[in-house]
Amino acid sequence: MSEHQEEVVTFSKFGKSFQEKLAYCILNDKTFSNQMSEVLNIEHLETKYLQAFVGLIFDYKKQYEVHPTFTIIVSIVRTEMDDYSDVVRSQVKDYLSRIHTGAVNGEDSDYVKEKSLDFCKKQKLKDAILKSVGLLQTSSFEQIQSVINEAMKLGTSTDYGHNFIEDFEDRYQVRARLPCSTGWGEIDSIIRGGLGKRELGVIVAPTGAGKSMALVHIGAEALKQGKTVVHYTLELADTTVGNRYDSCITGVPLQDLHNYKEQILTDIKNIPGTLIIKEYPTKSATINSLENHLDRLRQRGFEPSMVIVDYGDLLRPRSTSYKQELRHNLGDIYEEMRGLAQKYDIPVWTASQTNRSGLNAEVITMESISEAFNKCFVADLICSISRTVEHKAEDKGRMFVAKNRNGPDGLVYPMHIDTSRVKLEVQPAGEEGGIDTIITKTKAEQQEWLKEKYKKLKKKQEKNT
Repeated sequence: MSEHQEEVVTFSKFGKSFQEKLAYCILNDKTFSNQMSEVLNIEHLETKYLQAFVGLIFDYKKQYEVHPTFTIIVSIVRTEMDDYSDVVRSQVKDYLSRIHTGAVNGEDSDYVKEKSLDFCKKQKLKDAILKSVGLLQTSSFEQIQSVINEAMKLGTSTDYGHNFIEDFEDRYQVRARLPCSTGWGEIDSIIRGGLGKRELGVIVAPTGAGKSMALVHIGAEALKQGKTVVHYTLELADTTVGNRYDSCITGVPLQDLHNYKEQILTDIKNIPGTLIIKEYPTKSATINSLENHLDRLRQRGFEPSMVIVDYGDLLRPRSTSYKQELRHNLGDIYEEMRGLAQKYDIPVWTASQTNRSGLNAEVITMESISEAFNKCFVADLICSISRTVEHKAEDKGRMFVAKNRNGPDGLVYPMHIDTSRVKLEVQPAGEEGGIDTIITKTKAEQQEWLKEKYKKLKKKQEKNT
């Protein structure tokens, strides 16, 4: 190609027009420019004049630690481009002129900013594929994998922190948690409306106490709110979980579902939300499995607004060491689930098993949570369900708010549990005689208990090393 010919851009939707808009946004938006300086390789811009233009902006920011104005860039172009060819200088000046006259403007800026990271990833991936051709000839498959993985990781985090002074106003803005109601008014009232985006909620109960039913209840409430719920079942069959949703939504007892198929179908069709139930065999799925499935759903047009994992203890960690204790593996899993909530910007609900002390406990506190310590630090909300033998006979139970990052905890609520209709009702505290509204162990005492558990674990780890 002759130097005097303008290059032709052929990269699909990210062609010349998009890249000119991208350069415009980099010039006119300081915050966006800072983000792009972290992820954009200027050589991925497919015309020399845009490479030069954006390079001038980045160089100025690096040298003077301030963002250049349009006037400054004009001055630099006029006086400091001797190292560039006449053609490139002419094209940069023409580009600046089109910005000045409004021919290049911020009309599509929101779209360009939204797709900018996608552009960077695709360009880097294209480079990685081209590089892999040479590696393929030498059978360097591990290097190929490394090159591709590195390209895919681009831009996983462009947020490099909160500037205490410059971002002052942000601290006084109400952040949009967009909480999704649990359907339990008493619980919603103390957790600011429900579990919010990027938060992890955990239902804790012994076997047969109702943790899976509680997750179905939460999912059904989200469906009524028009949410797209993805429910992962690692223990029960997907059809069994589906039947529980049928019963929970319609009120038809589980044993009578087959007698009311037409009525049930009519009722669930009127539910505004969407439910996807995905079954995995116990201990076969990792967080990677869930992420891959969620990405496939998004490609098909399903945008998840809540994920339910029934239940977290039955997941497999991404990497498992045979030397690693169970509680460490579980701790990794719960950290990964919270990462899932953050990655997809949604609330994630899961459940966990109690240890033996919780089997017939009046109230299940953190000490009864199986491998509790690891989970307690990660979760934003932990609620336990306890059912003594007497409670089961009377369709009763108790819910204890063990941890609440968004409000008070240590509260005990009586429950009515109808297993035949998958109905769990949380009643106002104190309605059941003899129940204290505040558990004996205060929040401060629970925190101290967690700290002691942590100290013991650290000592054990240090001893082993």
